[in-house]
Amino acid sequence: MKPLGVEHLVTGIDMQADETIVVAPEELGLETRSDFRRAAMKALADMPEGNGRLIVDLSTTRTVDSAGLSSLILVQRRAASRRQVVRLRGVSEELRFLLVLTKLEDLFEVEGPTGSE
Repeated sequence: MKPLGVEHLVTGIDMQADETIVVAPEELGLETRSDFRRAAMKALADMPEGNGRLIVDLSTTRTVDSAGLSSLILVQRRAASRRQVVRLRGVSEELRFLLVLTKLEDLFEVEGPTGSE
C-alpha cells in the first residue's frame, strides 16, 4: 500500500467554526501513521492556539492497529497542549470498543458512523 501524501489527507477547513478535517486512511497503521500524524499536526499548527477543533474522519477507515492508535494519542496530546479539541468522526463499533478497552475514550470527542455520540 502506498502511503498518502499530506495534501490528500487534509480535506477541509471551516474557518467559521474553527474546524479542520483530516481524513484517516483506509488502514491506519504502521505504514500510514507517519503521513497521517504529519497531516494532523500541521492542521493543529495552522489553527489558532487555544481555539479550534480537529476532526479526524474515520468513516472510511477499516482498521486501526496499535501504531494507528498511538498516532491518534500523539495528535490528541498535541491538541491538548495547544488547548484544542480532537473529534473522531465516523468511529466504528470496533474502534469505539478499542477506545473503551484501552481507557482512551475520554480523551476524544467521539461520533459514531451515523453522527451519533
